Amino acid sequence: MTLHSSALSPFGRKVKLALHHLGLMGDVTVVTTDTMNAEDPIRRTNPLGKIPALVLEGGTVVYDSRVILEQLDIAAGGGKILPAEPKARIAALTLQALADGIMDALILTRYEVMFHDEGARSEKWFAHQRGKVERAMAALETAPPALAVHVGTITLACALGYQDIRFEGAWRKSHPSLVAWLEGFVALMPEAWAETTPKT
Repeated sequence: MTLHSSALSPFGRKVKLALHHLGLMGDVTVVTTDTMNAEDPIRRTNPLGKIPALVLEGGTVVYDSRVILEQLDIAAGGGKILPAEPKARIAALTLQALADGIMDALILTRYEVMFHDEGARSEKWFAHQRGKVERAMAALETAPPALAVHVGTITLACALGYQDIRFEGAWRKSHPSLVAWLEGFVALMPEAWAETTPKT
């Protein structure tokens, strides 16, 4: 299999953590991808030009990260990172959606800075995205998820890790429960976490 990703992509990190946890990392070649480069193969691999994208043996392409994690769970025999029991499955998927939303909002604020000159940036847009992150983080601080490894917790760990990498870990000052939660999660897969941490 071939994974199109980049070192700093939190969505790509989701997939890499899942690959490590499922024992599938050795079956995958990671291709560093530049989504802003019109010549990068990602635009032929995924028409949206987005990462991550996983090319399976035989050439089938799977995207986005949520679908890739489901594909990997199937490849590993099922019920590994996607709980089989319906209530637990919905809870894991809902947590994944919430953490994905945090990462989406954070990336959109970065894009606003990258693609607009300072005078053209929208404070209303920044506030809208910050509000999503703040509300989600507050909800998670009040009730952190149980420590386990599944699609939801993998995604939440990546959302918190992305804030450490791109936003200087400012979240840590006001979210002690989540700080403790992340420490506990990392302890479940310390090598995989270290290997997927970007070298910035």
